[in-house]
Amino acid sequence: MNIFPSEHPVSNKSLSLLSLPLLLCLAIAVSGCGGGNNAVPTSSASAENAQQPHKLTIMLDWYPNAVHSFLYAAQQNGYFKEEGLDVDIQMPADSNDALKLVAAGKADLALSYQPQVLMARGEQIPVKSVAAIVRHPLNHLMLPADSGIKSPKELAGKNAGYSSVPLYEAMLKTMVKSDGGDPSAVKLIDVGFDLIPAISTGRVDGIIGGFINHEQLILEKEGHPVISLDPTDYGVPDYYELVLVASDPGLQNSEGYIEKFIAAARKGQQFVAGHPQEALDLLMAHEDATAPLDKDIEIKSLELLLPLMDAGDQPFGYQDPASWDKVKAWLNDNGLLNGDFKTQEAFINL
Repeated sequence: MNIFPSEHPVSNKSLSLLSLPLLLCLAIAVSGCGGGNNAVPTSSASAENAQQPHKLTIMLDWYPNAVHSFLYAAQQNGYFKEEGLDVDIQMPADSNDALKLVAAGKADLALSYQPQVLMARGEQIPVKSVAAIVRHPLNHLMLPADSGIKSPKELAGKNAGYSSVPLYEAMLKTMVKSDGGDPSAVKLIDVGFDLIPAISTGRVDGIIGGFINHEQLILEKEGHPVISLDPTDYGVPDYYELVLVASDPGLQNSEGYIEKFIAAARKGQQFVAGHPQEALDLLMAHEDATAPLDKDIEIKSLELLLPLMDAGDQPFGYQDPASWDKVKAWLNDNGLLNGDFKTQEAFINL
């Protein structure tokens, strides 16, 4: 179901356009209009309709991979069905589309990133995080293991590649400055999505924008080991890499169903944590033909992800208000936020 209704209450003007026979049909619907085919459904039929699962669409942030295992576990093990939901898991044509689609009402839910949600609120885009999925950064600064470079400040006078995202540029500059270096001494090169070839061929001396559960694993498998530096060790606030997002209108119209979705997703994550191999088998059955999965990579990826998705004493998905305050302040300090809004507008714990 699209949670942004396309139908609105009928206005007086609209009523004036209705024909008299149609109005009469509406008024005497109990006895039908024009024969038995239009009769009011029986109580048993109404009950059956009421038991139909509620449809929700979720847009992934990227093609299906290990981080999405909890969704496929919830779907295949019937956890969504137990909550009365029929969930359609979709993949975006572009990794930047998910947030736009949920904001436009083209999807009920989407997976996105905590900083992007805050930046969207600054642009008055009505989206809100409803659950934290990956609780810590996956995006690390990666350096060739044999380069001799061991810290961000040692990139001075060298080339660093990033993936077309101003956020990643700001992260690298923060890391270099926090390490006691001069950010202006690092030459930033926009390599787009070619992060792996950029570092493996020596075009750049380091990359930011690559994930430890994907690019790092691929580089290692291809014989290009790297060391990864966690941005939270160098001045960048600990942020939620992946969050579940709804729109403000969606929450107003379907908060109860979104709560049910999160409850089922929580069961899915519990299954993944307890049965990682079975969960990966479910995932592999849904791999995208245009982006086939490497099972060895996904096994290692899930091993990395599980502790980063664990909320400890809190339930899976819990969001700490302090995290949102810190990330918002850092974005603002780095000129990445437009407008003024309250942090509480960007997230909600259901």
